[in-house]
Amino acid sequence: MTELKHPIHICRVDYADPVHASALVALLDAYAHDPMGGGSGLSEYAKTHVVAGLAARPQAFSVLAFAQNDDQTPVGLVNCIEGFSTFAAKPLVNIHDVIVLAGWRGQGVAGAMLEAVVQIARDRGACKLTLEVLSGNQKALRAYAKIGFDAYQLDPQAGSAQFLQKWLEPRTS
Repeated sequence: MTELKHPIHICRVDYADPVHASALVALLDAYAHDPMGGGSGLSEYAKTHVVAGLAARPQAFSVLAFAQNDDQTPVGLVNCIEGFSTFAAKPLVNIHDVIVLAGWRGQGVAGAMLEAVVQIARDRGACKLTLEVLSGNQKALRAYAKIGFDAYQLDPQAGSAQFLQKWLEPRTS
């Protein structure tokens, strides 16, 4: 169990709830503005369409962290997409975004949200969690290692897997 330094409330996102939807967009935009999220913020298109896009996909789920204060300030978000492990013939859950606002980092928020993700993944029958992290994000790498994540490899002789991408259409800013 994650030891929290300040009280927070963790919940699964209800994409139809305007408070949850607004928190999701605000936190995702804050992450996109961060150097580890690209540094440029979300496009207006993404801000307008991300919640509906997630809601339309039954394989997607998200977890929010709110500060336990009078205004229930959103402080963290995890977005996940269920995939399928062909080797295990079971679902897997890819943690697509992990966001903790700068003033809340190092206080156990990410760990608490990831505990909720683990429970949801287990409820879905998933065999594992996956995530991608920038190699220069040493704080995140240490945090993920602390809670059990490791580089993906099948055989140490073959090396660790790399996460690659190819854009299919021009990026909108």
